[in-house]
Amino acid sequence: MPTQSNRTPLVLLFLTARLFLLAGLPLEGLRGYGDLAHFYHQATLGWPYFDTWVEYPPVFPFLSALLYRLAGGSEHVYVYLLAGGLSLAQAGGLALFLRLANRLYGTDASLRRGWLYFALLVCLPYGWWSFDALAVFSMLLGLAWLLEGRDGRAGLALGFGLLTKWFPGLVLIAAWRLGGLRRFALPAAAATAVTGAVLFGLYLGAPENTLASLRSQAGKGSWETVWALLDGNFQTGNFGTQADPLDPATATLPSRHPPRLSPWLTLPFFAGAGLWLSRQARPGGAREAVAFLGLAWCLFLLWMPGYSPQWVLYLLPLVLLALPVRQAFLSGAVLVLVDLLEWPVLLSRGLFWGLWLTVPLRASLLLLVGSMFWRSAQDANPPAAAVRTESEDAQSTG
Repeated sequence: MPTQSNRTPLVLLFLTARLFLLAGLPLEGLRGYGDLAHFYHQATLGWPYFDTWVEYPPVFPFLSALLYRLAGGSEHVYVYLLAGGLSLAQAGGLALFLRLANRLYGTDASLRRGWLYFALLVCLPYGWWSFDALAVFSMLLGLAWLLEGRDGRAGLALGFGLLTKWFPGLVLIAAWRLGGLRRFALPAAAATAVTGAVLFGLYLGAPENTLASLRSQAGKGSWETVWALLDGNFQTGNFGTQADPLDPATATLPSRHPPRLSPWLTLPFFAGAGLWLSRQARPGGAREAVAFLGLAWCLFLLWMPGYSPQWVLYLLPLVLLALPVRQAFLSGAVLVLVDLLEWPVLLSRGLFWGLWLTVPLRASLLLLVGSMFWRSAQDANPPAAAVRTESEDAQSTG
């Protein structure tokens, strides 16, 4: 069992490399093709939920508003504070990844997978162009506590994640795989209680903006998915120019073509596929639960009407935790390359025809990676055998 000292060098190396990278970038280079300028503009408008409606759950908007005030209104200071804070969140996520990998594979194999995660993550600008690093950290923390049997703490971590982005709630699928309703109930109740209490408090203080914020995503339409191609929507996930953060009435104004096939009509198919696969899967403990969580993520992303390239950050740790190491790195690297090709290479230059290339390619990759997760979930080898296999593989390539 590795100690904290086994994880510290790699985490410190990540922080050092990221510090050197951020320190060498001018403000324009740091902002790059990300949302940092947009986040800064939102922070200048006042307190989220109280003065404006926002498209995100409350954790990040309030953090952004606090950083804006800490920076004294300076955009330069704000951007560096935010990028540095998100880098800390990613370093914490790397430490949690190593903790999870050790539980699943043992010390040597976990460090090998940790190096691969480091290689994919350290220079990937999605880590500071968006705030998804906070939600990924919550997802990994909730999963780590869940595998360690700390279900109440896992629920609290997932509650924080739900208040950052809704995606970490998918970890509850792993709880179900680990022990059915008995393991699902406590973390689900804790996550729901935390999320509900915060949102109810915001509603009491600012009902109009809170409701507008919660409804904003539902009316957003489709973007950068197969469904978006079907609908004729060739744009990114940003709101249209008619959306005014100071006017709650604009939060649900349509900015895209309406769906030709409602996501509510396709939901039973994808949910049914997930339930059927769940019934077919053999219970296999922690590794099976992580692999099935990865499969659920693939189904979820295939169903979602929209996709943002930075969402690959949620898949990467699950791919590297659940799949055979060579498949994991190759799959993760190809997913990252496709997303980078889409944004920023093509779409930032107005080449929206490129969606006909990247969207079907990504959908095919999600189907392929989902099938890999399924095979991994079906793997009946005990963890000890997997540890020996990876250890021998590492020695043969060392």
